[in-house]
Amino acid sequence: MDWNEIREKARQNMKGYCRGCKRCDGVACAGEVPGMGGTGTGNSFIENIKALDRWKVKLKTLHDVLKPDISTSFLGYKVKMPIFAAPMTGLKGNAGGYLSERDYDTMAAEACKNVGTIFMSGDANDKDMYPAGIDAIKTTSVLGIPFSKPRTVDEIIEKARIAKEAGAIAFGVDVDGAGLIMMIRSGQFVGPKSRKEIEEIVKNIELPLILKGIMTPEEAEIAAESGAKAIVVSNHGGRVLDFTEGTADVLPDIAKAVGGKIEILVDGGVRTGIDVLKMLSLGAKAVLIGRPIMIAAHGGGREAIEFYFKKVSDELYQAMILTGCKDLKNVPELYKAS
Repeated sequence: MDWNEIREKARQNMKGYCRGCKRCDGVACAGEVPGMGGTGTGNSFIENIKALDRWKVKLKTLHDVLKPDISTSFLGYKVKMPIFAAPMTGLKGNAGGYLSERDYDTMAAEACKNVGTIFMSGDANDKDMYPAGIDAIKTTSVLGIPFSKPRTVDEIIEKARIAKEAGAIAFGVDVDGAGLIMMIRSGQFVGPKSRKEIEEIVKNIELPLILKGIMTPEEAEIAAESGAKAIVVSNHGGRVLDFTEGTADVLPDIAKAVGGKIEILVDGGVRTGIDVLKMLSLGAKAVLIGRPIMIAAHGGGREAIEFYFKKVSDELYQAMILTGCKDLKNVPELYKAS
């Protein structure tokens, strides 16, 4: 199996919704929402890539690091790599409908279980999207984390109850979906969440709460103080608001503010093992990857998703050798290009 072959097959199966670009950087698909692009001009998606590119590593080979350890833990669960599957939904409108929600969730969950990492599932206006991820977690027994859109507090609590019954290890709220017009037009409430509402959610669910869509130290502090156990630094892949900062640019200040108080994940433009290492060096515990896993699914199913996870983890392993990094507690310092 070859990544270029997977990309080409995915391009064909995604019927113009994704071009399977050599580098998934948001340029060719700018503004294509629905689709795989970034909203508006596509600037936020593109900026995620540029932000990561500005951070540089130093090559080091005079050391004794021969077999780096790429394993980590999240919320007390040991995983083989710091690379998780991001919650993805809307395959018909965003990817052409070659795969159903249930097809994708099942193969992604199986792949995550097979490679020893965490699967995350999503939520959207189609009422079958959340149950599809729940069922994948239940049937595969993967380390799974479902995410709800920022619905009413009562709806969120109910979705957390369903997640708990399915065997999920945590539960997330995609808070950056607060302005999703597709949800509002379909008559489903989404909106911002106050500190009081977050505290109420934490109090009434039986799983650790993760808030996804945190882009400032101030909101990271609110999440930690309100009882959330983890955050995802994310601008929703550049799909909800144009002209935001890239996640790699805001991550260091967020990590400085709450690094000792709450576990930090990040997404946005992570494509390779060196990207993973950069995000960990900037303060994340692990990364979420979305679009490339969707591409892999369309280009070769579960086997292709596993191939991609192994490709990125091998790249991380190699990058750690070449920066003298023996484990993920000893990540290299980065410098920023001017």
